Amino acid sequence: MKISIGVSNRHVHLCESDFKTLFGEECELEVVKKLSQPGEFASNCKVTLKTTKDVIENVRVVGPIRKYTQVEISKTDSFKLGLNPPVRDSGDLKGSLGITIIGPKGEIDLDEGCIIATRHIHITPKEMKEYGFSGEEVSVRIDGEKGGILNHVRLKVSDSYAFELHLDTDDANAFLVKSGDVATIIEEDNIKKI
Repeated sequence: MKISIGVSNRHVHLCESDFKTLFGEECELEVVKKLSQPGEFASNCKVTLKTTKDVIENVRVVGPIRKYTQVEISKTDSFKLGLNPPVRDSGDLKGSLGITIIGPKGEIDLDEGCIIATRHIHITPKEMKEYGFSGEEVSVRIDGEKGGILNHVRLKVSDSYAFELHLDTDDANAFLVKSGDVATIIEEDNIKKI
């Protein structure tokens, strides 16, 4: 089964209070570019990520505002920042790493919230049934000059999702793929029933 690839660069999701601390009471998130998942967008706001080792500037805030603040970086980013964040599903932040986020109006020191996002597929419950998936993970084949197999690709299920494979920049660069390229779902691991 073919599936479109979306490549996700480092970015930040912010809760309302953290957004106001970083950008001020008067600032609002504005849409710069709509993303592939319904309702999500690259905003006009950028922050700096800081650790005791280094900083990464111009990190995009992805909207809309969420109920939690989360920093998603790649493993390559983690080397620069001197961190070793866990690989997690979005929102699974308990026990993840802390990091400092700096905005134009202030900064916040997160006790936890910095992760490397899992490889995942956005899929609706209807598509799960239609395509015959019953587990939580699949394997995906990527063809091409540096093609190969990606295992442990999580199935993230919601009525609001658009069917798409999401990879971070490290995975995309390793397989020489970009957003809009196509992969093939080749097997279901059936690790746990949904």
